[in-house]
Amino acid sequence: MSILRVENVVSGYGSMTVLHGLSLEVEEGKIVTLLGPNGSGKTTLLRTIFGILSPKEGKVLYKGEDITGRQPERVAHTGMCYVPQEENIFSSMTVQENLEMGAFIRDDDIRPRMEEVFELFPDLTDRRGSRAGDLSGGMRQMLAIGRALMLNPEMVLLDEPSTGLAPFLVEQIFEKIKTLNQQGVTVLLVEQNAQALRCADRAYIIEGGEKKAEGTAQELINDEEIGKHYLGR
Repeated sequence: MSILRVENVVSGYGSMTVLHGLSLEVEEGKIVTLLGPNGSGKTTLLRTIFGILSPKEGKVLYKGEDITGRQPERVAHTGMCYVPQEENIFSSMTVQENLEMGAFIRDDDIRPRMEEVFELFPDLTDRRGSRAGDLSGGMRQMLAIGRALMLNPEMVLLDEPSTGLAPFLVEQIFEKIKTLNQQGVTVLLVEQNAQALRCADRAYIIEGGEKKAEGTAQELINDEEIGKHYLGR
């Protein structure tokens, strides 16, 4: 069963069109990876799904409901969260304050959820009172994901969480994403790093705002032409 459907979306910035009739779907409980080079429209797609951008054409359906162009705060109330690639933490605040800010629309006791986030990212536990801007790149990404998880979302949109990280940290981030998914969270993971296919159930490749390939992650890994043109083999 699909939790998210993007249907023939045309979107962009002002008069500049970036996505040209893009369609995809994400099955509930799965990890779907969207791969593509810089400028291919990956971030534009996430912003359109989450309501930061309104599409010129097409629809975004979440849990069967049309959320096209809905304001981001209202989208968050539906159970979806978005972790942007940049400016995804409050650098001047502590780790704990960042997590508290992640729960801004909740009016219940957030302490149990915070402890669950610290359990998922134990490296952050001893840094509760540390300034977020002083964290390493890998820990910042973990905090950004953790902040989104404070809303206990059903689905998370992740925009290139591996960017700028050393290979061993990239592997850690992808392992955490797999663990998160095993806890029942559906994930749409946008990446340039083809290693993201290893933690995905299904994948899409886009270029120039258009879908170039789709299939199970293993099918794309095994496809020689796709490997040569898009996966750096």
